[in-house]
Amino acid sequence: MAARAYWKGQIRLALVSIPVEIYPATKSGASVSFRQIHEPSGKPIKYEKIVPGIGAIDTDDIVKGYEMSKGNYVLLDDEEIEAVKLESKRTLELLQFVDAGDIDILYYAKPYYVVPADELAEEAYIVLREALRKSKKVGLGQLSVRGQEQLVGLRPCGKGLVLEVLRYADEVNKAANYFRDVGNAKPDADLLDLATTLIDKKSGKFDAGDYHNHYVEAIKRVIAKKAKAKGKRVLEDVEEPSPVTGGSNVIDLMAALKASVDGKKKAPVAAENKAPAKKAPARKRA
Repeated sequence: MAARAYWKGQIRLALVSIPVEIYPATKSGASVSFRQIHEPSGKPIKYEKIVPGIGAIDTDDIVKGYEMSKGNYVLLDDEEIEAVKLESKRTLELLQFVDAGDIDILYYAKPYYVVPADELAEEAYIVLREALRKSKKVGLGQLSVRGQEQLVGLRPCGKGLVLEVLRYADEVNKAANYFRDVGNAKPDADLLDLATTLIDKKSGKFDAGDYHNHYVEAIKRVIAKKAKAKGKRVLEDVEEPSPVTGGSNVIDLMAALKASVDGKKKAPVAAENKAPAKKAPARKRA
């Protein structure tokens, strides 16, 4: 089945209009979904639309309402909402161009693939793609989709263009509210060198295929065990990291970083923290 376009319209740059179609660039990954079950009967629980004092109602009788004050709503049907005219419903006008590095990672929400709608649009599409690549800029505009006007950025990606939905300023919490108690002290030079060495040692090219959702895999193992156990309780064994105690934080951190750089599994623990080894029992004489 062909993918369904998320949006169809045109990108406008001054007097140039490029018909395009936009498709989701991501999909739901591996996951395990659970249903709520009534344990005595083993049947799934369902939810009904209920109005207080009336009971269950038909979904056809549901409309959208905006609460003006407590218990006082203004009702709107779909046609009234759809009739709101915004230029961004059919046209993505590129209003500004900025350096990619100027957009903080916190503002990126979701990516989409942008493709030319037909062969006639392809030439202008390629010109825009290469112009963005040459200038190393991201085009900014606003797009109206499903009742929301979204702030978006347009950038080249391989042979095509990627549109990234961006968050508005009021959707991002100020970092200062969370980092105000973090100190400004300079780190120990030796610790910094060790940490930098470790980063260099573990540096490489990103490949998303190298990573897997271990939680989902573990849950599936538990489900398989439970199915075979016929209702008996099963628990997945999980390795807990051994705590490192004693000594100053700097000494422990230094030891841990050194061990990491050397490729050891665990940082050495101060000798005074080790439990005394048990003596082997003496052999009985013949």
